[in-house]
Amino acid sequence: MSPLNSSNPCLPKTHFLKVPTFDPFFKFKSFSFNTHIPPNRAHALSFSINSKLKSSQDIQNNKGKKGVSQKIVLSEVTPPPLTENNDDINGGSGNGNENVPAKSRNKRGVSGLAKMLSKRTLQILSNLPLAIGEMFTIAALMALGTFIDQGEPPEHYFQQYPEDHPVLGFFTWRWVLALGFDHMYSSPVFLGMLVLLGASLMACTYTTQIPLVKVSRRWSFLHSAETIRKQEFSESLPRASIEDVGTILMGSGYEVFLKGPCLYAFKGLAGRLAPIGVHIALLLIMAGGTLSALGSFKGSVTVPQGLNFVAGDVLGPTGFLSSPNEDFNTEIHVNRFFMDYYDSGEVSQFHSDLSLFNMDGKEVMRKTISVNDPLRYGGITIYQTDWSISALQILKNNEGPYNLAMAPLQINGDKKLYGTFMPIGDVNSSDVKGISMLARDLQSIVLYDADGKFAGIRRPNSKLPININGTEIVILDAIGSSGLDLKTDPGVPIVYAGFGALMLTTCISYLSHSQVWALQDGTSVVIGGKSNRAKMEFPEEMNRLLDKVPEIVQSSLSEQAGGIRG
Repeated sequence: MSPLNSSNPCLPKTHFLKVPTFDPFFKFKSFSFNTHIPPNRAHALSFSINSKLKSSQDIQNNKGKKGVSQKIVLSEVTPPPLTENNDDINGGSGNGNENVPAKSRNKRGVSGLAKMLSKRTLQILSNLPLAIGEMFTIAALMALGTFIDQGEPPEHYFQQYPEDHPVLGFFTWRWVLALGFDHMYSSPVFLGMLVLLGASLMACTYTTQIPLVKVSRRWSFLHSAETIRKQEFSESLPRASIEDVGTILMGSGYEVFLKGPCLYAFKGLAGRLAPIGVHIALLLIMAGGTLSALGSFKGSVTVPQGLNFVAGDVLGPTGFLSSPNEDFNTEIHVNRFFMDYYDSGEVSQFHSDLSLFNMDGKEVMRKTISVNDPLRYGGITIYQTDWSISALQILKNNEGPYNLAMAPLQINGDKKLYGTFMPIGDVNSSDVKGISMLARDLQSIVLYDADGKFAGIRRPNSKLPININGTEIVILDAIGSSGLDLKTDPGVPIVYAGFGALMLTTCISYLSHSQVWALQDGTSVVIGGKSNRAKMEFPEEMNRLLDKVPEIVQSSLSEQAGGIRG
């Protein structure tokens, strides 16, 4: 800066700080003061100096140009580097954005708005009351799914929830069908709640759990004895060495870091990682459940003994993620169907002997299944769920055998009744009469004559004839039908993995994360620490460990002091 002409009457007597006025290669140096300013009252002092030095020659040479404006900041921190003002460089009078392309300003505005919206969305989704409300809503929908019969035809809901007698005064079949409650676990309402809960879990993990883990992994030293004494646990050991404290902590499973007179130690970091694992496990369970609802195949079939069917002809998709595979071409043959009975004669268990054949006709698997003992092959699971009687095989007057189809007459839970009719005489007559045969199971057949009177009971395979209205009948066999449910569920392994991870991470989350700080203060050691869970056990553990720290005798202290002075 050139010296000022004091003879100029236009200039007052003013003292200016000698600073670079407009050189981008220079930067301000920080100012240091000896005066102590409390942290809560520290502030920056700033003022502006606007220098406009004009002469007649300057006015002619610099006509239309503005003066140089500088701002000097006095602070305890290093000020930012001096930069040119866009107004001064460009001679403009705006806010410095006049020469910035409008497209760039729009991009910055859009990106800033997007960041603000994403941050606000994360704050809303990571709200704990919202997540709890989502979980309760999902639980309520699941309970409602157990109350409402699933997968039934619309006529069933017309009868169960009629409009003239609504449940709770408003709930009718219209609600069931409109909201998809007849297939609750694949309904848009249920899947939408799962997606919302998954988003809340991911937002909480991103905004809360991951930052906590990052902070927990950082090891930092405390250089003030007063700060250490403010921890949840604190103790002072006279005539002790910080190296001995570190050795004792290492022996107790702590990770120990030592730097000069300062020590930091921690253990149980897995307890900090466990909540993230819990969230991941819950996400796996929900993802597996969603895949099961939208990517599975299901089907039911009743097959008489001795017949077969193709798996793909029975299985139907449950959602847009369902994708068949080559195992759908497997042919399933029912070799035999039979039942077990209680002493009272009631059915106790029923079995199906199944054979599976590939496209080349080669048997690839054979197994006898029963209730709670399914067959699994190539992702297809076959369950034994039901039974019926398809036909009676008889001899009529030593002719045959003939197969008489059995029809269900009454089905009420386990109370089943099947019947058939064998005409006698002229079958073309308008008044056809015949012999009626009824069966509750495969054990015995009850026969009635043409007048409807009881004629007798015969067991299949007994080979005992019975004469009814001049016709001799022998019951050879009662042919049963196997009721099978087929299903493919690609989400099951994911759900099982999620539940396994949930149990493991839940147990790990109970591990406490403990931190210890220590400082060598002359001949004594100041120790402090805290724990996130074991609030009562942590002080007891620390006292037990500190009791093991050896005390340094006076001679050793003198030698150490002499070594330091030397």
